[in-house]
Parts: sequence; structure tokens; C-alpha cells
Amino acid sequence: MSTVLVVEDSVTQREMITNLLKGSGIAVTIATDGVEALEHIEKQCPDLVVLDIVMPRMNGYEVCRRLKADPKTQKVPVVMCSSKGEEFDRYWGMKQGADAYIAKPFQPTELVGTVKQLLRS
Repeated sequence: MSTVLVVEDSVTQREMITNLLKGSGIAVTIATDGVEALEHIEKQCPDLVVLDIVMPRMNGYEVCRRLKADPKTQKVPVVMCSSKGEEFDRYWGMKQGADAYIAKPFQPTELVGTVKQLLRS
């Protein structure tokens, strides 16, 4: 079973994403900010990371850059999931190394479909 790390500071969003992924047969672990996410990944590397951008302590762009710069984690797919839905935000997220960018609010099928597709590839 694949494991996805959901990095989201909003309790409501985190629970919604977690429930969607678990309902699709995916194991989920959580982190509430970027620093906690990196600590978690160091202990146990997930198969994929769903990453919010606007978070306390360390934003999603920085987390993504660090993951993609580290040989141990550079192959882990990153899905940025953010309320920052402008074209520039999407461009900047992909420029940091994100494999996909989903703007909130999103359709549940969009998130689950993107995650499953990246886990397969």
C-alpha cells in the first residue's frame, strides 16, 4: 500500500484530504507545517507528498525545493495543493520541482486521480 504524507496547517483541509485518500485505499501520514514535514520524511520517506504552500515556520515552496535538491527524496512526487490559484502561483510551484499543482477548492476526483496517477508512474 502506498503512503502519502499530507502537509497542511488547516485542520479542516487536512482531515478532508486525509479522508479522501484513505477512502481510495491509500495510507496517509500527516504533518502540520514544513519543518514537521521534513523531520517526518527524514524518519520515513513517503511514496508521495501533498503539500500546502502557505504554512507557518516553512512554506511549501521551500519544502519542495529541499526535497527535490536531496538525492534521497528527489524522486518522491510532490503535489502542491494551495488556495493560491493564480497562473503565476502554479508556474512558481512547478518551478520549485512540484510534479502537479492543484488549486483549492478542488474536485475530490481531481486530487485522488492526480495522486493515483503519480503513484503509478
